[in-house]
Amino acid sequence: MGRIDNDIKLDYKDVLIRPKRSTLKSRSLVSVERTIHFKHAKNSWTGVPIAVANMDTTGTFEMAKALSEHKILVCIHKHYSVEQWTEFGNNNKEVLPYVAVSAGTSSADLETVAEVLKAVPEIPMICLDVANGYSEYFVHVVEKVRAAHPEKIIMAGNVVTGEMVEELILKGADIVKVGIGPGSVCTTRKQTGVGYPQLSAVIECADAAHGLGGQIVADGGCTCPGDFAKAFGGGADFVMTGGMFAGHEESGGDLVERNGRKFKRFYGMSSTTAMKKHSGKVAEYRSSEGKSVEVPFKGPVRGTALDILGGIRSACTYVGAAQLKELPKRTTFIRVTQQLNPIWNQQKDTSKIDYTGANENGQAAKKQRTE
Repeated sequence: MGRIDNDIKLDYKDVLIRPKRSTLKSRSLVSVERTIHFKHAKNSWTGVPIAVANMDTTGTFEMAKALSEHKILVCIHKHYSVEQWTEFGNNNKEVLPYVAVSAGTSSADLETVAEVLKAVPEIPMICLDVANGYSEYFVHVVEKVRAAHPEKIIMAGNVVTGEMVEELILKGADIVKVGIGPGSVCTTRKQTGVGYPQLSAVIECADAAHGLGGQIVADGGCTCPGDFAKAFGGGADFVMTGGMFAGHEESGGDLVERNGRKFKRFYGMSSTTAMKKHSGKVAEYRSSEGKSVEVPFKGPVRGTALDILGGIRSACTYVGAAQLKELPKRTTFIRVTQQLNPIWNQQKDTSKIDYTGANENGQAAKKQRTE
């Protein structure tokens, strides 16, 4: 018989971070880089612990090259060939510390990972990604990959409860992916009724992982820079997003134009679009658990990266955290019924109008950026 857990579970939208006394004079004094040591992998990792999701519309080589400037991690989607990886690795040595090679659980995927790592041994991380990390077979795959690649950092998931985080860490995962259904183009909760509010999942799973010397990545659910701050404040070691990095020059997905406006296609990797593209069809035994949308074209990803990093730095100054790793210790969440003042929600943000250009007469030119 089913049972009800009456404990309240919260999402990012349900809380705000309470400000605290701070000695920091400027956001520029905040360090958002971390050096992270792992339970199993022999090597540490230094960078900004934001991860781009391993979707074929976000986890691209072009995205990795652009975001390596900010030391942001990109989990490269699994549909690049070994030859493409080899060419990328040979021509972009400086980017390799900030990429992960991705796989599912199939033998073909794991063979490809082995071949990629042989061709490009500088890749520090493997991302083992399935929708349902509760499968006994997935645990076996994590154990198998750890035995095959003892020196590599292994990120594996997705799960949302502490006991499964512990299981995956004990079987060889260094970082456990946390999140079922919070993604912007994920429909798992709608199709299956399964899920967990993301902030509560992060808090509970981080506690379980840290008790064993492991880490977690909060995967999905971020809609703005403040959500990254809340995830880090809740104990996440990394925060992963797909939707916020969709729609850029460096993103995958077709570029389309409608009524003079540009858009890029963005879709979940369990959507009908993705399954038809990579498998030819949606198998009869399953349903689509993702959707396909058109995201307004945002231009280069650099602006989005700076916006996210600026928001995180500002959050740190509000609570007196000089380093990102201090944010969980300085964070107190308060429950709220409203995040923002909605009065101007229907009006376009004029800060998105670029006045910095100049026309041929040398006068400031007003140019509407496509959003």
